[in-house]
Amino acid sequence: MALLRSINLAVAFLLELCMLAALGYWGFTTIQGWPRIVLGLAAPLLAAVVWGVFLAPKAARPLDPVLTFWLKGAMLSLGAVALVIANRPRLAIGFALAVALNMLLLWLWRE
Repeated sequence: MALLRSINLAVAFLLELCMLAALGYWGFTTIQGWPRIVLGLAAPLLAAVVWGVFLAPKAARPLDPVLTFWLKGAMLSLGAVALVIANRPRLAIGFALAVALNMLLLWLWRE
């Protein structure tokens, strides 16, 4: 069981990285011209800062565990929404299902 929990935590980290990649992809593909570079870099950077300050295991300003759990789910869901807006619905569905399963296991195992 400990191995499965460790794998799930590793998957959670990979999903966080995928969320950042999805936000970057959305930013680079949603609009044209030089603003897409700004949006493509700023969206994942802003998400990473919020995650690091409030949601990371060693966050500078940790939140209540229940609020942290729901905010993590919301931010990861933004990755799926970004993929839908970027016209990648199948990828968004796969990502959303992976996030839902991962969050369910985190909740069940009180991680």
